[in-house]
Amino acid sequence: VVDLAEKEMDNPTFRSDTVLSDVHLHCPSKRHLMVRLNAVGQPVFLSYFKLLWSTEDLASGKHVREITTAREHQCRSGDELCDKDRSNVKKEGELNSEGVEALLDDDGDLEVVRRPRSASDLQAEDLLRDIVCPVILMKGKEDAFEDEEQECTCSDVVKIEHTMATPLEDVGKQVWRAAFLLADYILFQRDTFRCCSVLELGGGTGITSIIMGTVAKRVYCTDVGEDLLAMCEQNVALNKHLMEPGGGEIKVKELDWLKDEFCTDPEAPYSWSEEEIADLLDHCSVIMAADVFYDDDLTDALFRTLYRITHNLRNSCTVYLALEKRLNFTLRHMDVTCEAYSHFRNTLNDLENLQDGKMKYTVEPIKPEFCQFLVYERIEQL
Repeated sequence: VVDLAEKEMDNPTFRSDTVLSDVHLHCPSKRHLMVRLNAVGQPVFLSYFKLLWSTEDLASGKHVREITTAREHQCRSGDELCDKDRSNVKKEGELNSEGVEALLDDDGDLEVVRRPRSASDLQAEDLLRDIVCPVILMKGKEDAFEDEEQECTCSDVVKIEHTMATPLEDVGKQVWRAAFLLADYILFQRDTFRCCSVLELGGGTGITSIIMGTVAKRVYCTDVGEDLLAMCEQNVALNKHLMEPGGGEIKVKELDWLKDEFCTDPEAPYSWSEEEIADLLDHCSVIMAADVFYDDDLTDALFRTLYRITHNLRNSCTVYLALEKRLNFTLRHMDVTCEAYSHFRNTLNDLENLQDGKMKYTVEPIKPEFCQFLVYERIEQL
């Protein structure tokens, strides 16, 4: 999307800054309902994300079903054909070796012989999710919500309000894959997080905090921007039923990485009370962040915030970071690079090698080989 700056028409500048997450395009919900316009005029949609567990299953200790993504069943493309496909191609070659006449129809047009579809192709197609398009609620159609809610049972669906495409500064209003990956890990290791006090940095729409709220005692979900935090608070309210069985609590708060202190102004929305700050510093044992490493300056600010908060915690803490390694072609390098990820890794190494006599950080990678509990596309770059 190209925007024309209207202030200086004599010297116009062009920008291409709209960012789109594709999570909402491939998800199991049948419809995306536009519910309202937010304070800055962006359409807000309501999506349903399928959970492969229920609160009853967790309470009874039942084994959670592990799903296999479609990409594990699909044959590799290009020159890397499956053995079954190779044999099919070979047979086709034998069948059509009679000559050119066998490939022409009665009018002399070329008749393309296509490879028969293998069972693996059919199986993969069944597993792929249909692309769903937004549906705008029109006047007199408000009861669409009731129909949708009747189709979804409360214990296996997360309802999230989000936007579809935003400028870079508003990407927190969208839903991103790394949030699902971190949510999967929380559910996979739910005994580890049970009854913990947790801080999420850059919580965005709040989906990861909501999943954490099903097992943790208290979650402080933080971000910046009153409009974003209001959306996050609304999502917490929409999914309150998921937290009730475990008694979890989610508090939506402002936390600006570019500032050195918590916002304690009682007149400011989503500010911190002195009691909440004391509770966080006294009891927090888990900090998490998902898909927040896309801008080098913000990455630096996040690690400064991490150091400041962990330095003031009463107890040791584990930080869980999830991200998607995004590859981009840059003119500066004339090659495909991943500069945001490289900067993240370098900054993480600096934190691990920090020697100030006060704090010691150790870094351990976690392979994303654990069970998948939400329906989304778990790509290799996560």
